[in-house]
Amino acid sequence: MPAAPAFNPLVDALGVEHRPAGAPCRIVSLVPSITELLFDLGVADRLVGRTGFCVHPRPAIDALPKVGGTKDVNLERLRTLAPTHVIVNVDENEAGLTDTLREFVPFIVVTHPQLPEDNLHLYRMMGVLFQAESAAEDLCAQLQRELATCRATEWPRERVLYLIWREPWMTVASDTYIAGMLQRVGWEVPYPPGGFAGAARYPAVDLTIEVPRVDRVLLSSEPYLFNEADRAELARLFPRTAVELIDAEMTSWYGSRAIRGLQHLRESRLKGLARARARQPTA
Repeated sequence: MPAAPAFNPLVDALGVEHRPAGAPCRIVSLVPSITELLFDLGVADRLVGRTGFCVHPRPAIDALPKVGGTKDVNLERLRTLAPTHVIVNVDENEAGLTDTLREFVPFIVVTHPQLPEDNLHLYRMMGVLFQAESAAEDLCAQLQRELATCRATEWPRERVLYLIWREPWMTVASDTYIAGMLQRVGWEVPYPPGGFAGAARYPAVDLTIEVPRVDRVLLSSEPYLFNEADRAELARLFPRTAVELIDAEMTSWYGSRAIRGLQHLRESRLKGLARARARQPTA
């Protein structure tokens, strides 16, 4: 029986095999969570640019030049930074951006984590690419411990409607990274009415018509920043359902933030379950 192919951490989401970056190397990250990851890997000295949405870690991040947003990259500004490597993401950056960047950037690294476990490859890819293997393996160990801790709990299953936008209301499909994070603490993302096989991974939903029965509605802090007024409005639409605001950095940011994100979700869910038990009448 032939041996399984060796794992290659330098193959990106498009199947492109990269080689370790030489020195000097100049990195522009167009992915906020990966910008944070590069700081945590100890290679921030090679970062020369970021988006306006790359806001962690402060105050160190403030010294890095901005090149626009994740969806509206200022290509001329990016060009003046003369990067050797630009890091992009399938979901966060516009389709076609990669081809445009290839015209003047030697190396485009495409990322697309779809499950919390995919961060292991992301850590190792960035670690090997930018000579930070030891730091990457440390993050891998931390993530594996947190995943194991989540698996050790038998979570009561709840169906959760996770909203990311309004006008129109938009949610997440069950095959998204956000859904994968929620699933690790027993929160299941249902299909919208009628299902959406082959449709958008972030579909619009009409909350004025029948929606799947859910046990909880979660209102994210990004890309749309839901507030208390939104929560009160949704509470009227779902009068018998818990409606809560949630920090989207803990559910949608991958990279090193995934470790804290899983811990945050686990601890929040455990506290909620404890409050629910305390409200139950005693015999």
